Amino acid sequence: MSKYPYQKSESDWKEQLSEEEYRVLRQKGTERPFTGKYNIHFQKGTYTCKGCNTPLFESSSKFDSGCGWPSFDEAIEGTVEYIRDTSHGMIRTEILCNHCGGHLGHVFNDGPTATGQRYCVNSLSIDFES
Repeated sequence: MSKYPYQKSESDWKEQLSEEEYRVLRQKGTERPFTGKYNIHFQKGTYTCKGCNTPLFESSSKFDSGCGWPSFDEAIEGTVEYIRDTSHGMIRTEILCNHCGGHLGHVFNDGPTATGQRYCVNSLSIDFES
């Protein structure tokens, strides 16, 4: 049994999400850098989880880090789960939606703002509401 409040069967996830969204959100994939629709996107609003529509990031926390993925300096409190990730010969912190467990990306301690954080998020993992 999953620990996340929002649950679906794998077949339901596959029906809801595109093949690429499923690969990223449910199989911890990564979209190619500089290809996501929210990489260079600076409208005012809220970025939500593509899987369950949970609000995750406010547009006021978004910045252009030049890394090729949407970057934020903080998440909305309580919406993101942090998991130690030692894959690919690195030590990183994976970020997941705290409501459905969807893979969002990773957070790094090299952000240029006062928080010092850079949440590097896949566009395929999020939606936007103005």
